[in-house]
Amino acid sequence: MTGPAPQTARIYDDLGIRRVINAADTYTAWGGGRLPDEVVAAMSAAAAHHVDIGALLGAVDRRIALLTGAPAAHVVNGAAAGLAVSVAACITGTDPAAVGLLPDTRGRPSEVVILAAQRNSYDRAVLAAGATLVQVGHADSTPPWAVAAGIGPWTAAALYFAGTEFERCAPPLEDVAAAAHAHDVPVIVDAAAQFPPAGNLTHYLDRGADLVIFSGGKGLRGPQSTGLILGREDLVAACAANSYPHHSVGRSMKSSKENVLGLLAAVERAVKLDWDGEYQRWVDLLAGYQARLAAIPGLRTWIVPTGRLGQTCPRLFLEWPAEAGTTAADLERRLAAGDPAVAIGVDDPRSHRAFVNPYSVLPDEEEHLIAVVVEALRALIEGEK
Repeated sequence: MTGPAPQTARIYDDLGIRRVINAADTYTAWGGGRLPDEVVAAMSAAAAHHVDIGALLGAVDRRIALLTGAPAAHVVNGAAAGLAVSVAACITGTDPAAVGLLPDTRGRPSEVVILAAQRNSYDRAVLAAGATLVQVGHADSTPPWAVAAGIGPWTAAALYFAGTEFERCAPPLEDVAAAAHAHDVPVIVDAAAQFPPAGNLTHYLDRGADLVIFSGGKGLRGPQSTGLILGREDLVAACAANSYPHHSVGRSMKSSKENVLGLLAAVERAVKLDWDGEYQRWVDLLAGYQARLAAIPGLRTWIVPTGRLGQTCPRLFLEWPAEAGTTAADLERRLAAGDPAVAIGVDDPRSHRAFVNPYSVLPDEEEHLIAVVVEALRALIEGEK
């Protein structure tokens, strides 16, 4: 079953690339979040002129700080870049000699404390700044005293990953911040995917974080190659000193003027959007999907009120009997083979469970999405051809 291709799809059709209806999440593998019209318009307008990039970044940073209510803000090229630049800032401050030497950190505190329960592939960005990771605690628990025990004279920062998946076996952020601040060590929070709700833009600062990093291209729906650092004025100034267009670890992580203004437009849109209305629209859509799926024997469905990492976006879960012999990987492959392809959420490919996330699904994709999901489930569970 194939839906009509919009005119905009021709640019992909000419390359032989199939479109993807993204009902999984704002994963980088699928291009992050969709750009709203306001963001596209801002990027197009930005492309028409040359400007002083340093002056532009300064002006946009100040505007975003006012919009979010954070003490200070800085635009970077993605959340991973934000992590590298934030760590660099904690090592060098605004000292131009230290900034210019990175990633050489000899003679300066450059250790970053990280919880064993939160180790993940993204923490490798810390090493780009010349820092060393000091792991504390265990995979299943990290008492606050373990955080304090990991802090010493060479500690530059403590790192905390926000989101239900990362916080499950970790102490509360407040406890980590208290332990770190007792030794005058700043706390960096990677909250890349923690939007919506809009209140999260200052939530982690209120809980003790000194710097908080968000992906610009996920829930904020800005350009994929943007990120946002919010936090203490002195540390954000140090982030800017280590970032493009200056020659430090962030020089290769540059954001174009189009991306910078695109992110500003995304933040402006995000802070004024009716998120309650958006949430209700998603719930209504998923409830309609539930009604369509009710006709499939043995299929169980339910709506979970939050996203994979605790974001305020509902998801529709689907679970079918193991006796059907169909795994989540089977369903995923069948949907991915269509044109356009459909991506759904799968936590464990060996399981008999998947979910639909409506965040990135456009209105003109909603009918096609449920039609192919119903068709695929019938074929796999009931053995229809």
